[in-house]
Amino acid sequence: MRLRYVPGQYEYLQQHSKAITEPEKRNYKLNDLFNNNNPIYIELGCGKGKFLRDNALQNPEINYIGFEKSVKVAYRCAKSVYENDPDNYYIVYSNGDIIKEVFNPKSIERIYLNFSDPWPKPSHYKRRMTHRNFLYVYKMVLTDSGEIHMKTDNNDLFEYSIKQFKEDNWDLILVTRDLHNSTYCQNNIMTEYEERFVNEGRPINKLIAKLKN
Repeated sequence: MRLRYVPGQYEYLQQHSKAITEPEKRNYKLNDLFNNNNPIYIELGCGKGKFLRDNALQNPEINYIGFEKSVKVAYRCAKSVYENDPDNYYIVYSNGDIIKEVFNPKSIERIYLNFSDPWPKPSHYKRRMTHRNFLYVYKMVLTDSGEIHMKTDNNDLFEYSIKQFKEDNWDLILVTRDLHNSTYCQNNIMTEYEERFVNEGRPINKLIAKLKN
């Protein structure tokens, strides 16, 4: 369902205590949002924020930042924030490709790629979030022990991603093509899309990739 544009969405995000707009124009790194040294996990394409918020609630010792490039979706993500929500997560209205500009090098412990746009046409493969150009950026911000966690219902994107990680010299420490019927499903937190796909009986692919030492 296409989201309706609501007048004043961007202005709402600008004033929201949990939303950051145009961070690339700021004079500080997003690492400084948190007044602690806890690990930072980021989600590229956080949608309406269910996965981001649920993780933050369950893991108060971890800092979370979710990026969303659609103002309509980021607005609804911000609207879903509750007054008593924890202070260990933020929503960023911006493209995820700015992460090398807004984070300190080697400062992110985990990157989530949940149900990213599959960009099915070969001419658009460079836009896929697991294209080698993006993997290069991830290497700049991930710590030496950092990981990428990816989930998708799109089999073509999943197989493409496995190939990209292998060719770029990453270790694949988990690969499953049916997450919810595997031993890896324990403690899995679902996104909005994931809940819908599981209810439809569609298998969910998941991988975890780690930089080789």
